[in-house]
Amino acid sequence: MSPMITSILILSLATGTIITMASFHWLLAWMGLELNTLAILPIISKSHHPRATEASTKYFLTQAAASALILFSSVMNAQATGQWSILQLENPLAQTLLTVALAMKLGLAPAHFWLPEVLQGSSFKTGLIIITWQKLAPMTLLLLTWNQASMLTLTMMGSLSVVVGGLGGLNQTQLRKVIAFSSIAHLGWMATIVTKSNKLALLNLTMYILISTPMMLSLIFSSTKTTQDLTTTWTTSPMLAPLT
Repeated sequence: MSPMITSILILSLATGTIITMASFHWLLAWMGLELNTLAILPIISKSHHPRATEASTKYFLTQAAASALILFSSVMNAQATGQWSILQLENPLAQTLLTVALAMKLGLAPAHFWLPEVLQGSSFKTGLIIITWQKLAPMTLLLLTWNQASMLTLTMMGSLSVVVGGLGGLNQTQLRKVIAFSSIAHLGWMATIVTKSNKLALLNLTMYILISTPMMLSLIFSSTKTTQDLTTTWTTSPMLAPLT
């Protein structure tokens, strides 16, 4: 992939996230999410490996379904209330649909199956984008609508994600899958905390990104892909071994 195309895709990723984070209109937020999704697909499949193509297809189908649910819930709310403001989500069914859609976007259980597979089919650099930057836009919508979302649905999905993420990573040898289940567990804690306080959830998200980024960068630097590779890290990079 040429540097110009890569730059355009990265710029589109940033633009889509910023549009969603800065919007108070459901259509603008949906457009930002769609731009974000379409920009990451070529980045996932740039290696032209069958696993990468499969990962990009799974990512597209899941994100497209979640975006359709967000649009459907916003249209339903607009029909009932006559306005498109994100801060005025008053229809109970629209609130539940939006909560489920954002959970699919984030990768909360039971809609978490795509995340380990997509991460395993992607490179570590792409995986870093997926587990950090790609969570910002849906988490922003969740933080904006935290007092209007379906609290019962969010708490149940968050609690299930903590259990699934904690148990799912135990029997894995591939580090990308371990990181994916770790991400599911962290997002489960965020979803559970957001029902009580959006400020605490924002702090949790910040800490998650600050922890995940150096960890992924150290794995990229040491070319570590499996748990077995971790045992030989000290031979290639003695200073990095204690950090990993």
